[in-house]
Amino acid sequence: MEDDAILKNVRYEGTPFIGIEAEAAEAEGCIFENSRFTGARLRQSQFSDSRFETCDFSQVSAQDVSLIRCTVKGSRVTGSSWKSGTFRDVQFDGCVASPAMLRYMKLYAVVFADCKMVGADLQRAEMHNVRFVNCDLTGAQFANAKLSSVRFENCTLIDVGGAASLKGATVQGPGAMELALSLAREAGIVFEP
Repeated sequence: MEDDAILKNVRYEGTPFIGIEAEAAEAEGCIFENSRFTGARLRQSQFSDSRFETCDFSQVSAQDVSLIRCTVKGSRVTGSSWKSGTFRDVQFDGCVASPAMLRYMKLYAVVFADCKMVGADLQRAEMHNVRFVNCDLTGAQFANAKLSSVRFENCTLIDVGGAASLKGATVQGPGAMELALSLAREAGIVFEP
């Protein structure tokens, strides 16, 4: 994978992409299994109709990178930074993204299921038709996020920052009370026994 590379229908298994730098690369219909992208720097690139299984995206820096109609399963996204890109029709399943930065990202029809997202940074993200299912979002940051049809189902929402920016979201399960406490804290309400 290098600048301006176009990859189509290629299967990578255990491939090391450690520390690569690529700009304007495209991957379509590719499968990445047990591949390591640790420390990669990607710019203005796009992955479409691709699948990532048990991959390592630790410390990845991705600027203006898009994932379109992709699945990311059982992968590690710890310490990665995704900024100003787009996730459209993407499923994250059983991933660890503690913490991960998704600032200024545009998320359309994205599902995060059974993901550990402690301390995730979604400040100024645009989220449309996004679902978080059974995710641990303890300490996640949502300041100035813009939402439309966002759901949190059975998620942990302890000490969430920017809780007021989640106006209009639907929260189902125990996370509703946890989020209420974060809202009260931001409003300056003090509870005494």
